[in-house]
Amino acid sequence: MNTAKFTEKKYYVVLAFVISLFFFWAIALTMGDVLNKHFQNVLKISKSKSGLVQLSIFGAYALMGIPAGYFMKKFGYKKGVILGLSLFVLGSFLFIPAANQMSFNFFRIALFVLAMGMATLETVAHPFVAALGNEKTSDQRVNFAQSFNGLGAIIGPLLGGFFIFGKSGLNDNSLDSVKDLYTWIGVVILVITIIFSFIKVPSLKDPHAEDIQVSEGENGEEASVSDPHAPLYKQRHFIFAVIAQFFNIAAQGGTWAYFINYGVEKMHLPETQASYYFSLSMAMMMIGRFVGTFLMRFIAPNKLLAIFTMCNIILCLVISQSFGWASFISLILLNLFLSVMYPTIFSLGLKRLGSKVPQASSSLVMAMFGGAVFPPLMGKIAETDIAHAYLLPILCYVVILLFALKFYKPKTLK
Repeated sequence: MNTAKFTEKKYYVVLAFVISLFFFWAIALTMGDVLNKHFQNVLKISKSKSGLVQLSIFGAYALMGIPAGYFMKKFGYKKGVILGLSLFVLGSFLFIPAANQMSFNFFRIALFVLAMGMATLETVAHPFVAALGNEKTSDQRVNFAQSFNGLGAIIGPLLGGFFIFGKSGLNDNSLDSVKDLYTWIGVVILVITIIFSFIKVPSLKDPHAEDIQVSEGENGEEASVSDPHAPLYKQRHFIFAVIAQFFNIAAQGGTWAYFINYGVEKMHLPETQASYYFSLSMAMMMIGRFVGTFLMRFIAPNKLLAIFTMCNIILCLVISQSFGWASFISLILLNLFLSVMYPTIFSLGLKRLGSKVPQASSSLVMAMFGGAVFPPLMGKIAETDIAHAYLLPILCYVVILLFALKFYKPKTLK
């Protein structure tokens, strides 16, 4: 029985601040999907071009994943967080000149800078939370922090729907609502950055080394085919985890980018109401994480991943057929089964990697570039039929299914 404490009293303040980061970057990430439809309306751009919003966001993840990991390794968790928050603030304030110039390309630059901050925070925050206490309870802390990420994902579309669509309805040619919202976001994050800079972080150690060393002897069969000292490019399960994560975020990015379009075009909902349904879909993701965590007590993580992946393949087929509310409810439920994919692929990819875990984590964050690739492709199909665009993520789920059934096992290539 594990009697280790969740954390220690000396970590309370720091832990609260770091957990808040999960909340804030989720708000910013999901609000980008509200911007897709708004830019189509105000800047008169096509669906495929609006998909470049996701290219800007997830392209930043591809650029910053590994540099953020190296920065964290050299300068520590606290300076890594401050770097991420500073980029977050700068990107938010760049929305002001972008809105004044009514420039889609300027908005993409602002989003790219903001997302560089989010990518840095995501790279640093996971191991930071894991280090704030006993290594035996590190998974509990990360899952607890991820629940606030789910809460932020619900609030993002609500904020976007209320402030962006709510105000733009008064003046379809104005981007003032976007400028005002991101200005306030920038101010809030700036205050958090200043406060955090004055907080003293206790001495920490990386919990992964001990944790991995202990787990290496748990299963003789796995240990016999896995060498934690081999370079990452020879770790088959890690390579396929990166590939699976790329396609996972590709499916996620495309699903989210055109959710509101689907609600407006197929269900004839007002944009504000469609954004609220998007928030409901994000609530499904948070519920899915709790349900998935519980089910993993009885079902192996890779098997649960395979089951959830198969569910989403079926749901995408229903969505693509435009069956009215049956298809729209299926679209809402996609996030219920998407919920476990990111953390499960992440954790399976880090098995038996020993001291290489931080470097591998950076690569898995960088794999989120998949979210930049699929939205423009789905947008091309959506120009003809938004429902048919949801056939494309099935390709992603097939790759994830292969990883879950075969390539998840730790194995070192010769």
